[in-house]
Parts: sequence; C-alpha cells; structure tokens
Amino acid sequence: MKAQVDAGYRGLAKDFPQQVTAPPKKPGKNAGPDEVAAWEQARKAQSSRRIPVEHANAEHKQWRPLQHWIGRREYYDETHLAIASLVSDRTAMR
Repeated sequence: MKAQVDAGYRGLAKDFPQQVTAPPKKPGKNAGPDEVAAWEQARKAQSSRRIPVEHANAEHKQWRPLQHWIGRREYYDETHLAIASLVSDRTAMR
C-alpha cells in the first residue's frame, strides 16, 4: 500500500520512498516555463489522487461526536465506524 501525502510530509516520503508519495518540489525561480508547467501538472495529478480521501476524512470530522471526543478511548473505534456507516448511507442516498 502506498500513501499519498501533502507537502508537509515530504520528509516522510524521502525516508520511505516505496511507501509514501509527496507532491514534487516547486521549481526554482530560474526554471523555464516547460519545467514549471511539468511541475504544475505533476502537482495537480497527485492532488487529484488525494482529494477523495481528504473529503472522506473531512466528512467524518464534521460530525459533532468526533469533533470533541470525551468518551473512553476503547469506544472510539466503534463510534467512528458507526458514524462512517451513517455518512456512507447518507452519501449513497444523494
């Protein structure tokens, strides 16, 4: 399994290149238009692969019980799965 991460995790991608993919570094100020265009295309492609997961994570965080979890840790997994199934059902109904 390979993880798609944002630029903040570039160090992790450098340490584990077979498992983690980060967006490419921005070209320098002296870069030509072709290099900038290639970077923009690669960045956008990587972002497009990450966006469905980011939206799924954001959907779960909008649910009040998960925003400020004050319950016992051992019950969090069950609660998260229950909310995820509700989100999935709601999304399927659209």
